[in-house]
Amino acid sequence: MTARKNILILMVDQLNGTLFPDGPADFLHAPNLKELAARSVRFQNTYTASPLCAPGRASFMSGQLPRRTGVYDNAAEFASDIPTYAHHLRRAGYTTCLSGKMHFVGPDQMHGFEERLTTDIYPADFGWTPDYRKPGERIDWWYHNMGSVTGAGVAEISNQMEYDDDVAFQAVRKIHDFGRGKNDRPFCLTVSFTHPHDPYVARRKYWDLYQDCAHLLPGVPARAYEAHDPHSKRIFDANDWRSFDITEEDIRKSRRAYFANISYLDDKIGEILHALEAMHLAENTTILFVSDHGDMLGERGLWFKMTFFEGSSRVPLMVADKDLAPAHITAPVSTLDVLPTVCDIADIDMSEIMPWTDGESLVPLANGMGRTSPVLMEYAAEASYAPMVGIREGDWKYIHCELDPPQLFNLADDPYELTNLADDPAHADASARFADAVRARWEMTTYDAEVRQSQAKRWIVYEALRNGAYFPWDYQPLQKASERYMRNHMDLNEVEEGRRFPRGD
Repeated sequence: MTARKNILILMVDQLNGTLFPDGPADFLHAPNLKELAARSVRFQNTYTASPLCAPGRASFMSGQLPRRTGVYDNAAEFASDIPTYAHHLRRAGYTTCLSGKMHFVGPDQMHGFEERLTTDIYPADFGWTPDYRKPGERIDWWYHNMGSVTGAGVAEISNQMEYDDDVAFQAVRKIHDFGRGKNDRPFCLTVSFTHPHDPYVARRKYWDLYQDCAHLLPGVPARAYEAHDPHSKRIFDANDWRSFDITEEDIRKSRRAYFANISYLDDKIGEILHALEAMHLAENTTILFVSDHGDMLGERGLWFKMTFFEGSSRVPLMVADKDLAPAHITAPVSTLDVLPTVCDIADIDMSEIMPWTDGESLVPLANGMGRTSPVLMEYAAEASYAPMVGIREGDWKYIHCELDPPQLFNLADDPYELTNLADDPAHADASARFADAVRARWEMTTYDAEVRQSQAKRWIVYEALRNGAYFPWDYQPLQKASERYMRNHMDLNEVEEGRRFPRGD
């Protein structure tokens, strides 16, 4: 193996960052993640660039905010000419591989990865495009609804379990190949799971771990619809809340299944980490653990994502690297920082990286230096009628939408974001400073027009492509059966010897 560090990126879906105050919360049954946390730099206040799968993931891979990528929602194309960390690493000599979900939309389903081991779990076409021309419209066949909450419980197999079982299996198989010397380049392997994303359904063995859990009710109970801010009301309407009667037992079961699926993921991650150790790769592999966005989990009555409130926008982030001392860092950071961080760790010339990213490397912060910029967020997808932007800096979070009154929260004093200080005379200076920062960073009228134009174009293209013969963009994993196991163009002795690791024990 080369001396250059390998990189393993473990990504999960919809994992609430408030459950990782310094690694996994004590009540979570997650021994593998807790062991990883003990040797990691833990970034307590990490925020997604956008609290939705496709835009959050495109930003995570490119280090660019959604307005720059054009990936505004779960059906917006991720352009092939946008450099990702997979491009930068591959250009520097790495082999780049993806097992699992990345929710790429469009005909390019690789975006710098040399190999994909699985298909994606979600569609790659424009079918999930929202439409700002029809505010309040629910698109029933793909919008979230509260059936995920009322239907929470136990199952031994589901669509998502089937997927993540395969994601882990393929990742372990690939690590075995790396360890057996199938490639003499350093590797970057991204393993991306779809749990603990709803529906809130878990296997019995993990469900039973949380029978007596003291955290099955949210810290802030549901509020009356009229008591919510305008965007939260839009989320309730988009999720069809009036059609469901959510009971306390539904809430308990949903949160229990969610916690259970964290334990399920912990087992899968344990399999991957064990494979690294078994193949003698662990010492020279940097491991990064992150989520694309969070889940409100019933706080104030909200579920899923689509908001800048903490449960939805804050995610876990941990980096285990032999040259970084384990530490707990509270300064706000972003998933936009992942690309420059892995490139920095890979010793790639950062002068070629920084023009293409809205993030910054976390290596200096991990080594005791400060951060140079605030954390920025954008959202322009379902449940919004116009783009929203957010800024997290110091103890403050500021949220702006042209349709709504601004929101300003001091998270040190008000971690549940219950008191909007934007119109409080005592905080007028802070509110004005953030309003000025929004005006300096975003031209909201132009931003809105760009989103509307993108949506309108995609509606035309999608309806056209679904009329007549349909050629999907969904990724088909390639497996060459003639090169697997033993075939007659191979020497059986060489096959048996070459596939064994370690040899001679």
